[in-house]
Amino acid sequence: MDVPLWLWLAVLGVILAMLAIDLFAHRKAHVIGVREAAVWSIIWVTLGVAFGGYIWWEYGAELGQQYYAGYLIEKSLAVDNVFVWAIIFAFFGVPREFQHRVLFLGVIGALVFRAIFIALGAVLIDQFSWILYVFAAFLLYTGYVMIRKRNEHMDVANSKILKLFKRFVPMTDAYHGQKFLIRKAGVIVATPLLAVLVLVEVTDIIFAVDSIPAIFGVTSEPFIVFTANAFAILGLRAMYFLLADLMHRFIYLKLGLAFVLIWVGIKMLLLDVYKIPTSVSLGVVAVIIAISIITSLRATRGQGRHAVEVENAPPFRIATPEEEAEAEPVFRRRRRVAAVAAAPSGASDADGGGSGDSGSGAKPE
Repeated sequence: MDVPLWLWLAVLGVILAMLAIDLFAHRKAHVIGVREAAVWSIIWVTLGVAFGGYIWWEYGAELGQQYYAGYLIEKSLAVDNVFVWAIIFAFFGVPREFQHRVLFLGVIGALVFRAIFIALGAVLIDQFSWILYVFAAFLLYTGYVMIRKRNEHMDVANSKILKLFKRFVPMTDAYHGQKFLIRKAGVIVATPLLAVLVLVEVTDIIFAVDSIPAIFGVTSEPFIVFTANAFAILGLRAMYFLLADLMHRFIYLKLGLAFVLIWVGIKMLLLDVYKIPTSVSLGVVAVIIAISIITSLRATRGQGRHAVEVENAPPFRIATPEEEAEAEPVFRRRRRVAAVAAAPSGASDADGGGSGDSGSGAKPE
């Protein structure tokens, strides 16, 4: 697949433009409702599907099918990622109006880390073709673990990442708006929102370890791997607000995702024996995901939306007005101190800061 530089730059430009539009649309903290999330989800899915149509038209049906297979795998695995986010937000009691800021930065981090993983994977496959068998074995093992632990969820309280964060980073138990850091009594401390962001980023890296080998199982083209990942990830924030309150209804989704990973692992193992057509691979993945979703929704028919509940969650809270008044933004104070240091000494005297003599009552000679 011969991809010109301008196409890479165009794709990156579209991604940055859409991120800028999304950030502008959500520049003010507010609760994102189901309707707004649904509209954004449609926009992101339409963009991803349309790009697949361009690949199909420009490079042929085979590469177009590879893109759609990769996009479907990444989008499906992303749903499980969304449910982990819901558990993290529930544990920390993150106000819904602050969640978009965390997810926006989380998605940017995910794009960067996945681009790194994709580049490393492409180099490894190019230099050591046998690495595909390692990926296949890893996918089979991961699928087996997901089946065995399909009813288990992330235990945030016992997370090693959270324990390390608390050990090395001082943290307050109160939210100060959308700030990640504040200055309290002269000391810079993290708000719970920074701990949430760290957990979101780390969990996405863990999910990437599964998803990147999976998409290399359906295509070896770095451009398709990256774009399928990017367009699937861009819609994660909207997907979260659309599906987070329905987590309890997708009871068989993890089982379906496990079978998808196992299927891709088997496909990779058979590369030198029989190359399964991409159209067949795409169809199998679509059927597995469809069955897992339909059976889940039928089994939980009649259950409405409700927020995720986490037992024994710490009592994180919103800072009181008094606490907000005492806390100083980290960077604003630095700018103010720098400005005062740069001002002429006479200026501070003119502002009323004068020398000690001016306020002592002594008369000039």
